[in-house]
Amino acid sequence: MKIKTSKKKASVSKGTRQGKRFSIDEDSFFRHESKRRRRAKDEDAEDDIIESEEETDEEGPGSDADGGEGRPEEDEFAAETADEKRLRVAKAYVEKIRGIVSREREDEEEESEGDDEEREGRRDSLVARILQQEQLEDSGRVRRLIASRVQKPETVDEFRVLVKHRQSVTAVALAEDDLKGFSASKDGMIVQWDVDSGKSEKYTWPTEEILKSHGSKDPQGRAVKQSKNVLALAVSSDGRYLASGGLDRHVHLWDTRTREHLQAFPGHRGPVSCLTFREGTSELFSGSFDRTIKIWSAEDRAYINSLFGHQSEVLSIDCLRKERVLTVGRDRSMQLWKVPEESRLVFRAPASSLECCCFVNNDDFLSGSDDGSIGLWGMRRKKPVYIVKNAHALSSIHQQPEQSDVEKIPNGCVENGNHNHDEYNCSTVYSWVSSITVCRNSDLSASGAANGSVRLWAIGSETKDIRPLFNLPLVGFVNSLAFSKSGQFLVAGVGQEPRLGRWGRLPAARNGVAVQSLKFS
Repeated sequence: MKIKTSKKKASVSKGTRQGKRFSIDEDSFFRHESKRRRRAKDEDAEDDIIESEEETDEEGPGSDADGGEGRPEEDEFAAETADEKRLRVAKAYVEKIRGIVSREREDEEEESEGDDEEREGRRDSLVARILQQEQLEDSGRVRRLIASRVQKPETVDEFRVLVKHRQSVTAVALAEDDLKGFSASKDGMIVQWDVDSGKSEKYTWPTEEILKSHGSKDPQGRAVKQSKNVLALAVSSDGRYLASGGLDRHVHLWDTRTREHLQAFPGHRGPVSCLTFREGTSELFSGSFDRTIKIWSAEDRAYINSLFGHQSEVLSIDCLRKERVLTVGRDRSMQLWKVPEESRLVFRAPASSLECCCFVNNDDFLSGSDDGSIGLWGMRRKKPVYIVKNAHALSSIHQQPEQSDVEKIPNGCVENGNHNHDEYNCSTVYSWVSSITVCRNSDLSASGAANGSVRLWAIGSETKDIRPLFNLPLVGFVNSLAFSKSGQFLVAGVGQEPRLGRWGRLPAARNGVAVQSLKFS
């Protein structure tokens, strides 16, 4: 009670003009204040706090003032603007890079005889080069040309099964440091494993009561009970959060350090088929069979927005550092969402249903179709710039089509191989391109199907084409692919059945996670 009285007295003692301004600030119409007025208000609030503390110091340890001693530290950055926050984060990041450079060159600086200013100048120039290189790579302006240096693996260096699952693996994801990975299967099992040793640890689903306390809701529509079938995984850039989604129509958030369930995001009216984090942030995007894309904040554990535009189920999603989301659906369209502008670009597939997609850079992206073709797209054209037909065709003579047999087709695209139906079968589920991925900031790509091999491709940045490199034998439905950031290995999620159904089966396949090491010349 004393605190409230002191604040009233302080506001009245400022004069009638101050009292009017206080009443205006309380009005919701005047909540958007200028920066100068907000700073003046913060200074007045600090004066009020100081005056109230002088009166409450005599109340003793049992007063209410003791409970609010930590509040000024918590609200230290509450009043800063968006520009001030960006500046503070940038300064902190620069200091972090300076510390890393200083530790790396500590011995060299001790041996050098130059003065402190000269050493600091060299350090700052090195920090500037590092920041510039990172900015160019993140923006997609610099690409590593590593596809031409990949050596064809020997027969002994084939895919090795790292983690086994009881049922078909539906999704795999790698952490930013390439040290640990995550996989999920149709039986609801989520496994975290070490890339080098293969040691795995399982995630335990909480009880129904705990799930409801974390935000889970009862199933709606045809569902009569919660299904643990997981269809998608995504891990944040900092490695703190793991997101999973499946047939229970919820997006589940996990803590990768403790493997505990944190939150369940309801809202989708259909199975959650795909997930992705925006690079460098905790912003999460989810695609569903209800034809919507929803945006979540993993840090705040809150819903942000929904994106509408697809006319059928959303099957695949991808996102880079920019606030742009790439999705494909069964409506034979690929859509690029510009989130800040609240706009989208729609790309129509020629004559097939798209199954998967991924970014090459901010302006180019790849797609895989159910007719066995892979398309390269650009921002400036609504049609594919380049198409590779029969990318995973089944051949009766067990030979893959060669890229040298290339011919132009009327729509201006390019297709490869001999398309004689007696030799190649592209209509079955075993030739569908079920997964595609790109090694970030490079020209190396990989695609998977159920024809018995994973294919590596080189993407031409200037020529805008797709060149085949070689095949990596792997039996089973390749439902998910992930490159390491360095490009030194490729991870594949393999199963006996497709990811989204049971319209095909390969009994000879092994359900699990397979790893292929890549060597460079």
